[in-house]
Amino acid sequence: MESTDGTRAELTGAGDTEETTARSGEFVQSLDRGLAVIRAFGAERPSLTLSDVARVTGLSRASARRFLHTLVDLGYVRTDGREFALRPAVLDLGYAYLSSLTLPEVATPHLERLSQEVGESSSVAVLDGADIVYVARVATHRIMAAAIRVGTRFPAFATSMGRAILAHVPDGERDAFLAAVELPALTARTVTTPAALRAELDRAREQGWALVDQELEEGLRSVAAPLHDARGDVVAAVNVSAPVRRGDVAEIRDDIVPPLLAAAKRIEDDLMRIR
Repeated sequence: MESTDGTRAELTGAGDTEETTARSGEFVQSLDRGLAVIRAFGAERPSLTLSDVARVTGLSRASARRFLHTLVDLGYVRTDGREFALRPAVLDLGYAYLSSLTLPEVATPHLERLSQEVGESSSVAVLDGADIVYVARVATHRIMAAAIRVGTRFPAFATSMGRAILAHVPDGERDAFLAAVELPALTARTVTTPAALRAELDRAREQGWALVDQELEEGLRSVAAPLHDARGDVVAAVNVSAPVRRGDVAEIRDDIVPPLLAAAKRIEDDLMRIR
């Protein structure tokens, strides 16, 4: 489709010429064009003149002007009289979609990015009684004897995600958990006394992340960070699991903890926007 100044429109489906493909009888072309005007703006085009918008969308200048000034009146676009730019109100158009997302849907893109950054599997889990339950996971390779998938349960006390969550529950709830939980030796390294587990939880609360070194399974280390909701409550945790051949604990702390904490912050930021 050619724009009025002879250049090819950068956004399809928005021009003034008759549609070349069949549309549903319910299709509203003016809405299509209005959305095309919004999509014309972006990181590389934060502000545009009327001529720019007409060129990018393939609209005539008259049509582009009408759509732009309608968007100005509605509060979605601002103008200095020559150039136009989006206003924060356009974010409202995406909030309805974001508000329908669940924790796994919000977290998964961030897990994918985290796994690519560190080269290891990453997951999100919630606390359910004395267990953690996996609700999202991106696996790079299998490093545990037991296959992990969404719905997998492990005892919270011996997992980094369990400890990252338990470290931040109210003191009374944590005391009740420590008084009731069974602490079997899953490996030779597993913490098996309430006092030792309390010390690990205190450490996790103080430093903002938890590390488990071969307590759930020999040859496996895991580090986790808590995930807070809009009220500041810890509702889940995100982790990275790595084989011991990856390096010692100091290398895990230096190489994995910073990107893990950054991923946790990104997930929390998204959760804040949708809750």
